[in-house]
Amino acid sequence: MRGRAVSSVRAFAPVALCIPPAIDPARLAIWQVRCAMAGGMNAHTSFTQPGGGVLPTSGRPEFGQASASAMSMKWSALHDAVGVVGMLAGLAAEPMRPDVRNFAAVMRDVGGWRRNQAEQGIDDLNAIMEPGLAALMAVNARGANPAVPALALWQEFHAARAALLALVPPPSSQAPRRFM
Repeated sequence: MRGRAVSSVRAFAPVALCIPPAIDPARLAIWQVRCAMAGGMNAHTSFTQPGGGVLPTSGRPEFGQASASAMSMKWSALHDAVGVVGMLAGLAAEPMRPDVRNFAAVMRDVGGWRRNQAEQGIDDLNAIMEPGLAALMAVNARGANPAVPALALWQEFHAARAALLALVPPPSSQAPRRFM
C-alpha cells in the first residue's frame, strides 16, 4: 500500500467538544448553558479559573469534580445566563443566596419525586433561557435596546425559579445539613 495514507481512526460517533468562545460575558453564558445541556467534554469541567479558585463574585464555593452533577452544572449555568440577561436589562447582579446555591445538592440528597420534578424544571428553564438569550443577543447585535425583553425574560426566570425552590422539603433533623 504505497502512496496511500492509512488512518487508524475508526468511525466513531462525534463527540461534542466545548471550547469556550472569546471572553464576552453573553457568549460565555450561552456556551456554559449549551455545554451543560450537551454534556460536552472540556479540559475544565468546573467553573473555575485555570489557576484554581472560583470565579470572582460568583457566590459559589469550589467543591471539586467529585460532587458536581449534571443538575448542579445546569443550575449554575442557568444562573450565569440569567446574570447576563439581568445585565442586558440594566439590573445589578444579585448575590446568590444559600438556599438558591444549595438547591441542586438538596434535591440530589432528597431524591424521589422532588428530584424528578427539579430535574424537569431545570430542563424546562434551560429550554426557556437558551433561545431567549440567543434572541436577546440578536436584538443587541442589531443595535436595538434589549432592556425590555431582557427584563421580561429575567422576571420569567425568577418566577419559575421560585416555583422550583418551593420543592425543597421543610427542614428535618434527619436530612443532611447544608451551610446556610
